Amino acid sequence: MKSLSKSKCQSILLVLIIVIFSAGSAFGQDAAKVDSNHYKVVFENNEMRVLHISYGPGEKSVMHSHPEGLAIFITDGVGKFTFPDGKTQTTTFKAGQVVWLPPQTHLPQNTGTKRFELYQVEMKPQTKKMEMKPKPEGK
Repeated sequence: MKSLSKSKCQSILLVLIIVIFSAGSAFGQDAAKVDSNHYKVVFENNEMRVLHISYGPGEKSVMHSHPEGLAIFITDGVGKFTFPDGKTQTTTFKAGQVVWLPPQTHLPQNTGTKRFELYQVEMKPQTKKMEMKPKPEGK
């Protein structure tokens, strides 16, 4: 059995490190950190975070991720979403529309002619389980 030379092992390790860090930077980025021009944290506690999101006509973000949550549209708008696999989706939304969103990674763009705004409520993973206490007898 032939063994790899030390330099080949180091090269393979370097490539693996680059791939791992590139994947993390492309797919796990927090919108409020990587695009503070469009995403502002307006509320946060242990259970949720609320973002105010605002895009002018033609404005585009960077690839970022959101956990599951709720989108509440303040204005009408049209957006194009590009996903990590390169697929795109155009979405039209109306002021007052409320939509449940699964966890996702995307690159959004306002393809409309007017500014659009929404709030996104991002759910945080629950760190402790609810305790179920037995109901006292006789009550």
